Amino acid sequence: MSDTSARLGLPYLAAGQMQKHVTLNEALTRLDGLVQCCASSRSLVIQPEAPPDGALYILPDAAEGAAWSLHPAGSLMRAEGGGWTRVAAPAGLIAVIADTGEIVVRHAGDWIPLAAFLGELQSLERLGIGATADAANPFLARLNSALWTARETGEGGTGDLRLVLNKVGPSGVLSLILQSGWSGRAELGLIGEDAFGLKVSADGEVWTEAMKVNPANARVSFPLGATRREATVMPEDAAWSPPDWARWVEATIVGGGGGGGAGAWGASGTERPGGGGGGGGGISHAVWAVDGLPGALDLAVGAGGAPGADGGATRILSEGVQLLAAGGGQGGASGGVGGEAGTTGLGLWAVSCGTGGAGGGLTAADAVLAAGSGGAGSVLLHPAEGGAGGSDAPGSSGTSASEPVHGPGGGGGGGGSASMTSGHAGGAGGLYGAGGGGGGAGVVAGGAGGAGADGLILLVAVG
Repeated sequence: MSDTSARLGLPYLAAGQMQKHVTLNEALTRLDGLVQCCASSRSLVIQPEAPPDGALYILPDAAEGAAWSLHPAGSLMRAEGGGWTRVAAPAGLIAVIADTGEIVVRHAGDWIPLAAFLGELQSLERLGIGATADAANPFLARLNSALWTARETGEGGTGDLRLVLNKVGPSGVLSLILQSGWSGRAELGLIGEDAFGLKVSADGEVWTEAMKVNPANARVSFPLGATRREATVMPEDAAWSPPDWARWVEATIVGGGGGGGAGAWGASGTERPGGGGGGGGGISHAVWAVDGLPGALDLAVGAGGAPGADGGATRILSEGVQLLAAGGGQGGASGGVGGEAGTTGLGLWAVSCGTGGAGGGLTAADAVLAAGSGGAGSVLLHPAEGGAGGSDAPGSSGTSASEPVHGPGGGGGGGGSASMTSGHAGGAGGLYGAGGGGGGAGVVAGGAGGAGADGLILLVAVG
């Protein structure tokens, strides 16, 4: 029979042994280190100078100290009475490491984490990571980061990773709910049906369906729409490229308005007509697929005409190719017959910018003819009003478009009134592209025509 126990190496008391307490105390000391083993540390390198009796340490690599340096890494050392004893650690010994809170197991001459030693955990009813799981949430994790990665072929895996979630039937719910401050904001998955859907909420109570994918034909529907639109108003020459997300570009362009003509003048006995109103700039519209554009867009905005002058044409070009154009309005005639308005610029839309009102005239008998009001801008959602004709006063300026996205054409300037001295000036055309009002007739001098307004380019990116 051996003098020590087979597994823990505890010394046996021999029959008739003297000083049995020595052998018994040695066995008890070893048991004190092995039973419910708790090591202060397994990373401390330098041997403590005055540890308390019973303190246990697992030596790391290159441990330093008079006693520690004599033993290999992984040794279980016990302090007592100012000295150190190496306690033989059998395979399967479980130790708690006090300074890290980890649990390790003695296996194959080394200490390994308990979880690695176990290899698998089966039939758990609850698992809490950083928190306490309960009946409502049998799995609960409180953490800041998580990672799932595929097992590679070199480790016996396939290199693939599929996370499979299953519900019992079509009427069940299989979803991922995203919350903010414990209040739901989005739900994604198979929500009470087998169609993949997305719902959103602003308060966690009222939910709105944003998207659904029909599993029968893979068609995606967006109950409230999903198109992104971004408008850019360009009142001057520039280069522009569609944003990366855009699939189409809608372009609306406005030519410059023509300037109003000056009123005629002279002594009584002849008719002295007011100046003609300037013509409004034309409006054109087009839609292009971004993939079909030759390159970046070069934008040329037509300038408004000076009094009596034509407005400039507005154009969009790309790589030298003209994609769209809107003509400028014709300048009003100076003292034209009946104060006729200039011709509206050529555009692709029937709507146009406001035409300037005719200036007031004088008859051969010096009767004063009323000045005309400017025409309204393009009649869409928010038409711009034309300026009023002057009454013994200059014509009012036309109103500028308040929302170019919904109606880019400005109102035409009002015509200036006639006078027995100097005729009054016509009003300026409103932004964008409106014609100026004609000047009123006079005896000493005719009133000057109002200037036409500059054109515009409106680009709407759609994605």
